[in-house]
Amino acid sequence: MRIEIWSDVACPWCYIGKRRFEAALAAFPHKEAVDVKWRSYQLDPTLPEHYDGTELDYLSSRKGIPRQQVSQMFDHVTQQAKGEGLDYRFDSVVVANSFTAHRLIHLAAAHGKQDEAKERLLSDHFEHGRDIGNRGYLTSLALDLGISADDADELFTTDKYADDVRLDFEEGRALGISGVPFFVIDRKFGLSGAQPVETFTAALTQAWQDANPLVLVNSTDGEACGPDGCSVQV
Repeated sequence: MRIEIWSDVACPWCYIGKRRFEAALAAFPHKEAVDVKWRSYQLDPTLPEHYDGTELDYLSSRKGIPRQQVSQMFDHVTQQAKGEGLDYRFDSVVVANSFTAHRLIHLAAAHGKQDEAKERLLSDHFEHGRDIGNRGYLTSLALDLGISADDADELFTTDKYADDVRLDFEEGRALGISGVPFFVIDRKFGLSGAQPVETFTAALTQAWQDANPLVLVNSTDGEACGPDGCSVQV
């Protein structure tokens, strides 16, 4: 069973959704048969490489949301994150374009480290105030993941993986995805948002049953018991 998750590393609900999905997957009886792939999505592709201002400044000025409303939103999301063991610090978030970070996730996937890269980027962005658009930071992260400095340098000296990121964008649009996180199971089932663990569990179970229907191997019924009692040979 394949699960694709469209997500942006600059999306606070994406990290919360990741935690809730992971909790459901950890308890799923067939988790070893599940292949998870992170797909790229950008909430604001027009964001410059470096934005001079806080996250509150950005959302209030560029998105036109009243500052008090933004602060209330931060408080709500921070509490939801805390419920998943995450320590959001919106006052320390560095606003940056996430395109190169998405390219790094594709690079990490080529080295079997996609989930580790996604986890670090989300945590460093929302909990540790790191600049996800900074070359030094992204290079350091790549090295931490066991990726060579030469491979990391290609993110800044070439357009490697840029087409892969754009293809994720295009596929997301083709599927009608307009917000993240968005979870797609076997290209049949879709879940939008950071759903409760129980919802993810139900979706995993339904998708598994759909992909692995029970087949009766005998055309005749054998003796069995039911709500009204047991069958009796006459």
